[in-house]
Amino acid sequence: MDDTSQYQFRFEAIGTIESPYREKFGIPRQSGLAPAARGRLIMLPPYDRPEAFEGLETASHLWLLFVFHQIDAATWHPRVRPPRLGGNKRVGVFATRSGFRPNPIGLSVVKLDGIRCDKAGVSLDISGLDLLDGTPVLDIKPYIPYADALPEARSAIAPEPPDKRLAVRFDAKAEAVISVLGEGETLRRLIEETLTLDPRPAYKGEADGRAYGMKLQGWDVRWRLAGKGMVLVTDILGCGQPP
Repeated sequence: MDDTSQYQFRFEAIGTIESPYREKFGIPRQSGLAPAARGRLIMLPPYDRPEAFEGLETASHLWLLFVFHQIDAATWHPRVRPPRLGGNKRVGVFATRSGFRPNPIGLSVVKLDGIRCDKAGVSLDISGLDLLDGTPVLDIKPYIPYADALPEARSAIAPEPPDKRLAVRFDAKAEAVISVLGEGETLRRLIEETLTLDPRPAYKGEADGRAYGMKLQGWDVRWRLAGKGMVLVTDILGCGQPP
């Protein structure tokens, strides 16, 4: 038997994500698609030392290496069905960014909005998230435009940004909730930017009459398709509040 111990490594989280996305359903399929998705990276001891972040404020964006912590690594598959291909066509896992990988590690580019250093430690304000609340982060690296942005790069799996955008409307019941919230307009933008991407499984058609719900920033947002190319937000409930 081959000795593979030299290829085995142990990593620990250096921080965790506070995200408005409290469940996997609804998370944008790539970062940057919902700029209103704001959160924080809370650093863990002993990695919450201010000197470890000196100079990071000069970067506008960051690479985050993270763990798909709600996916069992034992369930990795050599072939997967990417949402961008309709959810029915299988391709090799290494041709995708699926979380069902031999090592459930992901990477994401986020915007750095600020660095907080106080008695509680260090945290980073970030936006454009595509990360689940509680996601463990393994490493942070500054985004380097001249090296990381390659205009000539190509990929047939996702050659262009999503071109199908849904119009998002709020009915009177949902508007009433938005109107009394101090951060109502911020929540509205987050809901709009999330739902316009159509978080439903890709095989669902325009005639889908199902009502959907998703936990977003402490709220249970209820919505459904309402005609071709439009989403209607029907209610916004506090999590745990009966409909």
